Amino acid sequence: MRICIVGAGKMGSFLADSMCLLHEVAVFDVNIKKLQYVFNTRRLTTLDELREFDPELLINAVTLKYTLQTFEEVLPYLSPTCMISDIASVKTDLKKFYATCGHPYVSTHPMFGPTFANLRELSKNHAIIISEGDHLGKVFFKDFYGSLNLNLHEYTFEEHDENMAYALSVPFVSSMVFSACMRRPDAPGTTFAKHLDTAKGVLSEDDYLLSEVLFSPHTPEKIQNVISQMEDLLQIIKSKDNALMSSYLTRLRENINR
Repeated sequence: MRICIVGAGKMGSFLADSMCLLHEVAVFDVNIKKLQYVFNTRRLTTLDELREFDPELLINAVTLKYTLQTFEEVLPYLSPTCMISDIASVKTDLKKFYATCGHPYVSTHPMFGPTFANLRELSKNHAIIISEGDHLGKVFFKDFYGSLNLNLHEYTFEEHDENMAYALSVPFVSSMVFSACMRRPDAPGTTFAKHLDTAKGVLSEDDYLLSEVLFSPHTPEKIQNVISQMEDLLQIIKSKDNALMSSYLTRLRENINR
């Protein structure tokens, strides 16, 4: 299959490296400097070159902020039969876009980052495939992600964003609150160091991505629950009630060991 990956960032380069042995792959990026780190693929820098390559599948791997804008720019240069795809971590507005774009589509979300993940061992990582996409597109990505030993999930667009509000917003906010309370980043303790590493990883993400996750309509409910839990814990701490604390900790252990 002829596959064009738009965006030669870390994820785009990873996808190109992972697909190039079985498919004819091209990477399109207007920043020619990024393409110097792409190997075993064709390097495209103009939309006319994209039209000439005539991909059967186009994977939009640009940063979330520019996903829809990039689709609008490249669509006039694609064959009507070209399947288009995104890997966005937030699907806001994509369902509406796909419904009117005139192309078959498949939407997925590889839930790992090439910067932090062990790319040689991805069996503990996950990927989501949106159920409303084209059947053949879903089969392709099921095979591809399966070859990486990723754990696969299938959600609707709505289910995806609701699950991301739970899976991302709560950890994001926890790390932000931890960082806001930071006084001494060199404080001793293994637990502190682990939380610090997690917070640094979260805050290394793109500002737009963090904002989009937190601005999801599903997020306020999740954050309100965090606040409620913090208030309950604070009351237990103030009361110094060992029985209440023991009961609370038992419930927490049950939650994380389900």
